[in-house]
Amino acid sequence: MADPRFFDNQGPFSVADLAGIAGDDASVVGDAGLQVTDVSPLGEAGPGQISFLDNRKYVPVFEGSRAAVCIVAPEFVDRAPDGMTLIVSPRPYRAYARVAKAFYPGNARQPGIHATAFVDDAAEVAVDAVVGPNAVVEADARVGSGVVVGAGGVVGCGGMVGGGTELGTGASLTHCDVGARCQIHAGARIGTRGFGFDMSPEGHLDVPQLGRVIVGNDVEIGANSTIDRGSGPDTEIGDGCKIDNLVQIGHNVRMGRGCVVVAQAGVAGSATLQDYILLAAQSGVAGHITIAAGTQLAARSGIMRDTQADARLVGNPAIPAKEYFRQIAMLSKLAKDRNRQD
Repeated sequence: MADPRFFDNQGPFSVADLAGIAGDDASVVGDAGLQVTDVSPLGEAGPGQISFLDNRKYVPVFEGSRAAVCIVAPEFVDRAPDGMTLIVSPRPYRAYARVAKAFYPGNARQPGIHATAFVDDAAEVAVDAVVGPNAVVEADARVGSGVVVGAGGVVGCGGMVGGGTELGTGASLTHCDVGARCQIHAGARIGTRGFGFDMSPEGHLDVPQLGRVIVGNDVEIGANSTIDRGSGPDTEIGDGCKIDNLVQIGHNVRMGRGCVVVAQAGVAGSATLQDYILLAAQSGVAGHITIAAGTQLAARSGIMRDTQADARLVGNPAIPAKEYFRQIAMLSKLAKDRNRQD
């Protein structure tokens, strides 16, 4: 059960209602009128609670679960314990995400500007926006309907924040426009100066960074991540991207729709990421290259040249996954052969 100090439960819901929320034409096996009070992990759930099974590795846990209701794929229906009601969905994890959000949609905040906040007279702030303690909204900034600017957050001069976006504690926006329904977590820095200068023994000379950051709709940017503004062209983050904590995006990067960039990954300046790229933790992308749509890069790997669409890459420099693991197997065999000779 979620800690009520931090999370406000909107239940109960009937199983029939939850099946409707789950979507994808989910169906019910069992008692559709049963009242469900909360969500819970599969191994911990009990009477009145709902869980889900998405990974066949957890089938034994499912078979012994005490959950009143479980969201499962059709192939696991016959493995359910006696008496358990099922919501059957082709995508159980996605269905569970919708159900959990119904129980915990997020705590509502009272609109208004905190007494300790600073909002410039030339800024526009929607009447239903929230501007928290010690937050700053500078001149000519526009803060849309339902926006939350958390404590100590900053919306810099001229910036625009689309409706429903939440800016976390201490996050800052400068030289940027942010779309609707985005989540920008604590300490994120968007629009700071790009890393551009002329190197010389006489001293490194900064090149003015005159672009912006343009963030699309429904984007999530994790805590303490940084996205540099462009040097002339804009840095662009496409709709629906998910950027984890501690990620660095360099200047002039163009990121397409639905990209996922995991913790401590970095994208160097002027790289182009097409749609639905996955960069796993601590991976890196060199500058001035194009990562084709659907490319997936394994953790701690590095891409140094353009890729083909839907490539699965591993290593540093990254090579196709099948080739990488073939090389690893060959090296292992050579090492074993050498040990036998010794």
